[in-house]
Amino acid sequence: MEEKKLDLNSIIGFVLISGILIWMLYSNAPTPEELKEKEKKEQVEKQAKEVKTTTSTVAATPVSDSTKNAAAQAQLGSFGYSATLPSATDNVTEIKNEVLSLKISNKGGYITEATILGFDQFEKNSKKAVQIIKDNNASLDIALNTTDNRTLHTKDMYFEPKVTTEGKNQVLTMQLKAGPDQFLEYRYVLKPNEYMLDFAIRSQGLEKVVDTSKPLDLEWQLKSYRNEKSVSYENRYTELVFEYEDGKDDYLNAAKDSEDEANDVSYIAFKQHLFTSILLTDTKFKTAKFKSDNLVDDEKVDTVFTKNFTAQVPLEFKNGALNYNMNWYYGPAKYEILNDYERNLDEIMPLGWGIFGWINRYIFIPTFGLISSIGIGYGMAIILFTILVRIVMSPVTYKSYLSQAKMKVLRPEIMELNEKFKDNPMKKQQETMKLYSKAGVNPMAGCLPALMQLPVFYALFQFFPSMFDLRQKSFLWADDLSSYDSIYQLPFHIPFYGSHVSLFPILASIAIFFYMKMTTGDQAMSAPPQEGMPDMGKIMKIMIYISPVMMLFFFNNYASGLSLYYFISNLITIGIMLVIKNYIVKEDKIHAQIQENKTKEKKESKFQRKMREMMEQAEAQKAAQKKK
Repeated sequence: MEEKKLDLNSIIGFVLISGILIWMLYSNAPTPEELKEKEKKEQVEKQAKEVKTTTSTVAATPVSDSTKNAAAQAQLGSFGYSATLPSATDNVTEIKNEVLSLKISNKGGYITEATILGFDQFEKNSKKAVQIIKDNNASLDIALNTTDNRTLHTKDMYFEPKVTTEGKNQVLTMQLKAGPDQFLEYRYVLKPNEYMLDFAIRSQGLEKVVDTSKPLDLEWQLKSYRNEKSVSYENRYTELVFEYEDGKDDYLNAAKDSEDEANDVSYIAFKQHLFTSILLTDTKFKTAKFKSDNLVDDEKVDTVFTKNFTAQVPLEFKNGALNYNMNWYYGPAKYEILNDYERNLDEIMPLGWGIFGWINRYIFIPTFGLISSIGIGYGMAIILFTILVRIVMSPVTYKSYLSQAKMKVLRPEIMELNEKFKDNPMKKQQETMKLYSKAGVNPMAGCLPALMQLPVFYALFQFFPSMFDLRQKSFLWADDLSSYDSIYQLPFHIPFYGSHVSLFPILASIAIFFYMKMTTGDQAMSAPPQEGMPDMGKIMKIMIYISPVMMLFFFNNYASGLSLYYFISNLITIGIMLVIKNYIVKEDKIHAQIQENKTKEKKESKFQRKMREMMEQAEAQKAAQKKK
């Protein structure tokens, strides 16, 4: 009962207090006049607050800029001035002509996008233009050693852009400023229809800002994008090339990570198989360091980039200022274009050294260019080019076969001499030489034609990978004569072969098999076995099967244009050999001619006489030793 009373009392108290509060609120409620006055007062206070806020913001602006300037000054010294300019943003400026589009960023002042117009990447049904530079894969940086003991990097600071024109040329100047009249300047000049642009680096008024007592280090870096169908094939021909010491040229090993140094460098090329970027300078770089890192360890995984190139060169001050006139080239690695600049840029092309390069430059490139210019298509141009090469080389083929035929006719007599003088090698050699001399046969005549064909073979091996014109040109089932002609994709990967089947290498391998089958028998019959030497006949018979398999594996990932050439070349050679064998060189006629030669008195040449005398002296000495 006591608890219930307490609860009741609590309820009564709560009701009483609530009533009092309601009465107090009612009694203190403002009149309508008071409410109107209060609303007016709040509106005035609000207006005053807005005015105060605006005033505070305006007053704080100088304070904010002052803080920003101080922070930039503390971080960048005199170059902090550049960070306070309106250009201190990541904006880009585009200059463009009919063949090249370049985007240059305010940050760093260098090219951040280089697009080669009119050429697409390797993907089927893709219209992605070839881009040498994109997505921050390249940089140009100068390390600035300031007088207040700082080392600043231009790639991290902001340049002020200005676009003008000089006639039809577009001019972009990018200035990294330490003050209104103190700056480091990059100057780009793009001309109509040109892959080559003028590029200059100069400084003004930086004598008290930058330490001019020692050169500045410039670093150019490029991580090369894949642009072709086969990443492994493209990577094989992606390399760093440079010219130094008045016309000498060299390159870094494309197969592995490598470094090098050179003096008096006049250009540096980051070559990406069928496209290239080149930095040229009128004032030679006194020294230069080069580095190439191979980025394709596994072609199934590493499919985006091929190489990472780096070049470091010093920029020297003259009278306290920098003044370098240079050029950039962004475009096709095409011999005709590069050669027209007359600055030895054709050396960038891997055409081969010595006579091999000479054959490509002065015979094959002009000839193929003439054939392809008649508009028959590049596949047919390769076939016509192959026919022309084989016709020109047919006299060599004839000489080689004729020599084999003569040796084949003499083989029985040589075998008799081998058996007769098997215990006297010196006498056997003398009698064999006499037989060759009487018959009018030169045993080396078969080797010389083969040696003569080697320069042509190697030159062609270098020619087709360097032919830019074959890029993305189709023929029959091959959609790109500069890359492999896949007809079937394997569900697995075969070491040294790949994961696809190319048809032209198969056809070339079959053709070389029949060619070797047809010629190796004659070679084996013409070359009698020599005592103490391996049986060449057996070796040649083994090579009939090994050579086609090697070709099949080796050329599966190579340019289909090259495989097409070897296929047609072997077919033509087989045809030429059949004509020579069946209609030109007759063994019975050769045998009759040899027998006739034996009856004739043949005058010894000085060389033959000398060789005979040396053998006779050696034989006499050997006989004298036996008597003792």
